[in-house]
Amino acid sequence: MPFRYLRYTVLWVFVAAALSGADYEQRIARIEQTAKIRERMRELRIPAVSVAVMDSGKLAGATAFGANQDTVFQAASISKPVAAMAALHMSQHGNFTLDEDVNGKLKSWKIPENEFTASRKVTLRGLLSHSAGLTVHGFPGYADGAAIPSLIQILNGDGPANTRPIRVDIEPGSKWRYSGGGYTLLQQLMMDRMGWSFPEIMRRMVLSRLGMKRSSFEQPPPESLSANAAAAQKADGAPIKGRWHVYPEMAAAGLWTTPADLALWAIELREAYHGRSNKVLERTTAREMLTRQKDNWGLGLQLGGQQGTFHFQHGGANAGFRAVMVMIVDSGKGAVIMANSDSGGKVFQELLSAIAAEYRWPDGWQR
Repeated sequence: MPFRYLRYTVLWVFVAAALSGADYEQRIARIEQTAKIRERMRELRIPAVSVAVMDSGKLAGATAFGANQDTVFQAASISKPVAAMAALHMSQHGNFTLDEDVNGKLKSWKIPENEFTASRKVTLRGLLSHSAGLTVHGFPGYADGAAIPSLIQILNGDGPANTRPIRVDIEPGSKWRYSGGGYTLLQQLMMDRMGWSFPEIMRRMVLSRLGMKRSSFEQPPPESLSANAAAAQKADGAPIKGRWHVYPEMAAAGLWTTPADLALWAIELREAYHGRSNKVLERTTAREMLTRQKDNWGLGLQLGGQQGTFHFQHGGANAGFRAVMVMIVDSGKGAVIMANSDSGGKVFQELLSAIAAEYRWPDGWQR
């Protein structure tokens, strides 16, 4: 290409990027005004709210109120679909199949057999879709100064674990029941298969592949992130002792990240679903992940809508943190919102509605 044409091409790209940034700033200003976000943050004593907006399958922009775009938050239960993506990547490479008995691949711990597992076994499909019949809904985390249990102690409910044993108490596959315990078992399964720490598995299989540079499953967060990490806060405005709780149940609740990084994750899953990328998942695996398994749940994500409004989503709630992620699969419109307060979720619907109106999300996307 002659230099003069290359020069004009580079100039046009620069101008286009600048115009795109200006468009986002105007849009986010209208969203801020519609949702009255700063006023609501003052009312609810929310220190920081961070937002990323997706449009046409791309990151339109990211904005933080009371923080900066690089500030990391606990993603809480949004850790689960990110962990599910890594598990499905492992299944593509023969580490396990979706429908085999996971006890056959576990080494460090086994699911205690009982009358509920006599005829149907716990499978990867069941773990990812919350239909494996396992107990323990969620985890409170461990406060500053508390002893941190091993994963085996958590699975057994042994001290210093602060939750009950993770057990099968209904027939696997018989019903949908949200289980953070199932994802803690998944964490052990993945570690047993790879022989690596869980943060290392996630770094190699998902985070580094997708350019999620402000993300880690390390608990507590690494120094590179902790210097710019949001401090957790109770609903009354009181700080959480020690800035945050520690979650050794990393697959279920341990991800530190930004909305922009989570947007990269959502964009990649949509691209894989449409067969346009395979950085982590092949098209058939991505489509399996976004296929209803039990009720309105796929493999790690809640699903909703029909043609034109089909979307995946997940929320998160750790001590002093709240988060939500939504992606409409057909149009590539979506958003990720994170806050460092137990009251954070109270502004999410207002923000999502304002974003949906500004970016013309299809009617009925919430159903």
